[in-house]
Amino acid sequence: MTRRDPSQPIKVAVAGLGAVGMTVVRAIASGDLPGFTLAAVSARDTEAAAKRLDALAVSVPVVPIDALEPYADLVVEAAPSELVPAIVTPFLKAGKSALVISVGALLAHEDLIAVAREHGGQIVVPTGALLGLDAVTAAAEGTIHSVTMVTRKPPRGLKGAPYLTDNAISVDDLTEAKLVFSGTAREAAKGFPANVNVAAALGLAGIGADRTTIEIWADPAVTRNTHTISVDSDSASFTLAIQNIPSENPKTGRITPLSMLAALRKMTAPIRVGT
Repeated sequence: MTRRDPSQPIKVAVAGLGAVGMTVVRAIASGDLPGFTLAAVSARDTEAAAKRLDALAVSVPVVPIDALEPYADLVVEAAPSELVPAIVTPFLKAGKSALVISVGALLAHEDLIAVAREHGGQIVVPTGALLGLDAVTAAAEGTIHSVTMVTRKPPRGLKGAPYLTDNAISVDDLTEAKLVFSGTAREAAKGFPANVNVAAALGLAGIGADRTTIEIWADPAVTRNTHTISVDSDSASFTLAIQNIPSENPKTGRITPLSMLAALRKMTAPIRVGT
């Protein structure tokens, strides 16, 4: 591992200024993430992005996503999933790092992993809304027999998902829980790109997206995004459950941007806890 000069802050580019991106921007601008400096941002609406930065008294370039790489050492991806290749590829080809929150896009663009390998770059997937990935990755060093996950979300948090639209599945006016999807993590990530990036992360951490099975329920009785994971392996069998409080975006839990901050903080911390 290349030794980092602690006197030189890590230059960060942020692609996307929604709940996740703005959390990172605020943390760096306020000094809550020592060792980092904000170098540039990109957003679909550049005028709105500039106003958000002005409100924080932050002055950095607002540039198109394909112009971010020269400004920074790493990029924080917090944008629509279809933009992931355009955001991270230049950084990976330059041997830099990309923190990816739209994990499902990695299943659709697995060539990005090959690009990182070839050029010495690295894709970092924060834990996000899912606990227990350390245990899953540890179990994967041995033999995992099965990984299953059951997700329950308030119906409004699932509205607009491509799978529901394509299959004419309504989640309006539900009075009881409704199973809206059952299949593999790969299928779930494709059909619910803004909802279950956790499924993609779980697949990547364990036995692969095609052997990891997912159920998604629209449940009017829950107010939090809930995930229950069950793993059976030759080293341990365990069940993990988490209830995530939604952010202002009902598709994203509050813990997701905090997970991005934790991943960044580990990069400069004198002690790292967890694999």
